[in-house]
Amino acid sequence: MPANDLNPLPLVALLARVGPARERLREALAQAGATVVLEEDPNSVDAETLGGVDAGAVLIALEPAVEDALERLDPVLASPELTVIFDEAELAARREGWEAQRWARHLVAKLHGHQDVLPPGSEQEGLLQPEPGLPQTPAERHADAPLEFHVREAFDAAADVPTDGLYTPPEAYSEPMSLEEALAAMQAAPAAAPANVPPPVPVDAPAAPRAPLGDHSSWSLVDEDTVAPPAVPAAPASAPPVSEAFDTPSLSLVELEPEVAADGSAPGAVLVLAGIGGPDALRRLLAALPAGLATPVLVYMRLDGGRYGNLVKQMARVSALPVLLAESDQPVLAGNAYILSDDVGVAVRNRGLYFTADAQGIQVAALPPAHSAVVLLSGSDVAVLDDVLSLAVAGAWVAGQTGDGCYDPVAANAVVAAGMAAGDPPQLAAAIAERWGVSE
Repeated sequence: MPANDLNPLPLVALLARVGPARERLREALAQAGATVVLEEDPNSVDAETLGGVDAGAVLIALEPAVEDALERLDPVLASPELTVIFDEAELAARREGWEAQRWARHLVAKLHGHQDVLPPGSEQEGLLQPEPGLPQTPAERHADAPLEFHVREAFDAAADVPTDGLYTPPEAYSEPMSLEEALAAMQAAPAAAPANVPPPVPVDAPAAPRAPLGDHSSWSLVDEDTVAPPAVPAAPASAPPVSEAFDTPSLSLVELEPEVAADGSAPGAVLVLAGIGGPDALRRLLAALPAGLATPVLVYMRLDGGRYGNLVKQMARVSALPVLLAESDQPVLAGNAYILSDDVGVAVRNRGLYFTADAQGIQVAALPPAHSAVVLLSGSDVAVLDDVLSLAVAGAWVAGQTGDGCYDPVAANAVVAAGMAAGDPPQLAAAIAERWGVSE
């Protein structure tokens, strides 16, 4: 029995402004088989009405015009018993055909809380179960096969096989001799003694006088050219005596630079870049990162209207890390996730990372490569590719998002094609946690 039959979909409340995005989301919910108990504009619904429909999930079309309303509905949306799913209104409005069907499958998976996004009919009928023992070898599989017929057929056809007419054996060629034939030939015709072998010495001949051994220290196995050792010049009489003792009290150790700044600012950070389709990928990434991560996470996703404070609240609902809005002249501390606005960058001061006021925003080249990473999610700006790859060459860890949830994969695919790490947001979060670890 399918898992969807065992776990029916929860009741869904659809919050979206009137328009194409609302129609597409309504069609996706109908295709997913969900029951919609409320369909309203977020700006016109109040928290009491939303909480009174007893919905188990809320689907919200995100756009700048509804951000204030979502802040007003935050007491209801923050309930741990409520599944909140965000979708970008601009992206939902132009989703058609195959993209709409894929989104409906993802919507079902989100409502059920699993990762099965395959279309119907693609399930595996029977999974192979592992069995103990080694697999059979080809000889074992064909041990009982009747081979006598094939051997007899090959023997009968051997005389009819044409020979190679282009090959002519040399005149001195002879068939190789077997071992038995070679032994018989050696016994029949003993080999004659070589001409250069001296005649045997009579037994009663007087022994030749033995030469004295001499100094055996000069013996050698082979004749070598004797090279005279180089003459060692005599030390001058005026050479100063060498002291046999070190002046240990005057020795000192070189002070090493500390790896962490005095105020606790981190030496580097993980920069996460996103765009179209990025909110969902960003939520999945932050939700999978552990609390106490031993590096800070910087998030930049350009928003129309600059409502980055609302993005902080949305991400704080799913993140185990504290989600803060980055402010200039403040240190970047490990274990926090920072949302960057359009006018905030970073710089290194006294071996630590600080936020700075920068009209151009975050600059990838400003990150210390030895202690930093860059993760490109869906919709990342392709204009930063050169700086990202240059940072990777200098030693930074770089990764790109893959999978069905990456709606705008151009920049992410470029870094993956360059040999960088790849994975969906939870896999990337696991790689970050493994690389930097968790502070105690």
